[in-house]
Amino acid sequence: MQIYLNNTEQTEQFGADLFKKLSGKVLIFLEGDLGVGKTTLVRGFLRAAGYDGVVKSPTYNLVEEYLLGEVSVFHFDLYRLTDPDELEWMGIRDYFDQEAICFIEWPDKGQGFLPKADKVISLVVDGNGRKLTF
Repeated sequence: MQIYLNNTEQTEQFGADLFKKLSGKVLIFLEGDLGVGKTTLVRGFLRAAGYDGVVKSPTYNLVEEYLLGEVSVFHFDLYRLTDPDELEWMGIRDYFDQEAICFIEWPDKGQGFLPKADKVISLVVDGNGRKLTF
């Protein structure tokens, strides 16, 4: 499926719509260049889940955790990862063992350590908007 997103609000709305369609344990890879809207999409997802705090890219922490009642969401950003072995040291398998929704930005940086994604979402700049492939 491919859709065109005109602005940030539509990207957040896609994330909110995604929340309504997902449940249980899900691993989602988010692909796209810097600034294309990956974290914006996650923000929309979290807002729909009832989270009203700040949603930031976990670039320096590698992971942000959101425990929302019965829903656990882990948002990973592997952009600054220098060696996929770092994922083992941080205990990434422990996150995947939980009944949680995991978003991973820059999944190519974790090749060899990441399991196969349940869903892959790609975002690319297209004119003034974004083309999203799901």
